[in-house]
Amino acid sequence: MTGSDGNDEGGGHYASPPCFMHELEPEAARAAASDKVAATDVARWRKAERERLIAERLAIPADTRAAHAGRIAERLDGAMGDVEGRIVALYWPFRGEPDLRGWAQRVIDRGGTIALPVVVEKRAPLVFRAWKPGDRLEKGVWNIPFPADGAVVTPDIVVSPVVGFDGGHYRLGYGGGFYDRTLAAMGRKPAIFGVGYAMQRIPTIYPQPHDIPMDVVLTEAG
Repeated sequence: MTGSDGNDEGGGHYASPPCFMHELEPEAARAAASDKVAATDVARWRKAERERLIAERLAIPADTRAAHAGRIAERLDGAMGDVEGRIVALYWPFRGEPDLRGWAQRVIDRGGTIALPVVVEKRAPLVFRAWKPGDRLEKGVWNIPFPADGAVVTPDIVVSPVVGFDGGHYRLGYGGGFYDRTLAAMGRKPAIFGVGYAMQRIPTIYPQPHDIPMDVVLTEAG
C-alpha cells in the first residue's frame, strides 16, 4: 500500500489518497470543499462586519466612550475580585477601544501586576511584558506602544478588547489571529475577560474551529 509520503510499500503502484480523494471518498471530498467555501464566506463576512463595527465605535463621542470605560472598569473590579499577586494582561487602547489605563493603576495599587502585549512577528503568539504608568514605551505594529524594558511574564488574567462578540462569548477581532494563537500556545489557560461596548454585540461571529471563546464579556451595560 502507499505510505503517507506517497512512496510505494510492498511493490504496489497506487496513487496517494489525496490524489484520488474524489473517487475513494466522494462525501469526504465534497465536505472538505464545502468547508473551504464556508470558511472563505465567513472570512469575507467578518471583514465587512469588522469595518462596520469599528466605524460605529469611532462614531461614539469621546466623552461617552470615557463614561463607558469607567463603568467597564467597575465591572472588571467586581468580576476579578482580589488581584494581589496576579498578573493582568491589559492592552493599549486603539481605534475607540475602552481606555482602561487609569484602571491599570488601581490594579497595581491593589498588589497586581499589569502587562501589555507585544507582537513579536506575524503569525506568532504574542508575548506579554510587565508595565506600569511612566515606564518607557516603544511603538510597534500599527504604532501601538509596548513596554521597552518590561520583563516577559505569563498572565493569570487576560483583558481583551473586542471588535464584536456574540452570546457564546466568541470574539471578533482585527483578523490577525493573534488572540487565538496566543491562547492556544499557553500551557496554562488564563481567565479571559472580553471588554467592549454593548453596541458591539452581534447574533454570531460564525465561530470556526480555531476560535477560542472568552470566559465573560463586560460592557457598560452589564
